[in-house]
Amino acid sequence: MTSRLLLCLILALGASLAAFAATPAQVTDDQLVAALTKDLSAHFQLEGDLQLEMLRPWVPPSTAASSWSVVITEYPPVPSSTMAVRCRVVGDGVQVDDPYLVLRASLWRDAWCARQPLAAGSAFDPTVLQARRVDSFRDRNALPASAGDSSFIFARQVPADRLLSWNDIARRPLVRKGEMVNVVASEGALSVSLRALALENGTQGQLVVVRNLDSRKDISAVVVADSRVEVSF
Repeated sequence: MTSRLLLCLILALGASLAAFAATPAQVTDDQLVAALTKDLSAHFQLEGDLQLEMLRPWVPPSTAASSWSVVITEYPPVPSSTMAVRCRVVGDGVQVDDPYLVLRASLWRDAWCARQPLAAGSAFDPTVLQARRVDSFRDRNALPASAGDSSFIFARQVPADRLLSWNDIARRPLVRKGEMVNVVASEGALSVSLRALALENGTQGQLVVVRNLDSRKDISAVVVADSRVEVSF
């Protein structure tokens, strides 16, 4: 008897909750902004915490509905600190508004900041850096904390407590000007190796000029590894 009574109470409670969840209501500013945030983040594949604020008042439709959806129909060309969008507001499957909205936006994410002075040409080392939260719409060139690894170097001197930018790092040269490198020349199954002088720096996949010291001929070759380039005929 007790079990049957408990079951009836559970069923009654479930029905009450379902009825409460389905109670018609007006769409709110918060619902609209949340939907726009999700849509814009997905559309532009944004990394970070997108925050939006409407710059002009929006009057929600007086219509009440059990379920609401908001779909952007006109996107801005690029994501930025100020964006204009047109969207469709749908309540219970029926369009009730198509507002044109101007939004103030910020995109917060971690970026690298120098913990101490960094020397030009030194290896990229996360232990000498610290993450700092920035608005990447304002600091567009800030280097994300997800970027950088052992294949990079610090391209120039950076003072302590300064945000790093993409201009502050560069791929580590695998070939350096003035160094001797191994040159592999291949044609079909035939392969020949020789030593040559690098006339410029080069990173992985880059085309550099090297000089055959015997023939004094300059050759263009592709950097494939440390002190190693390849030439195809």
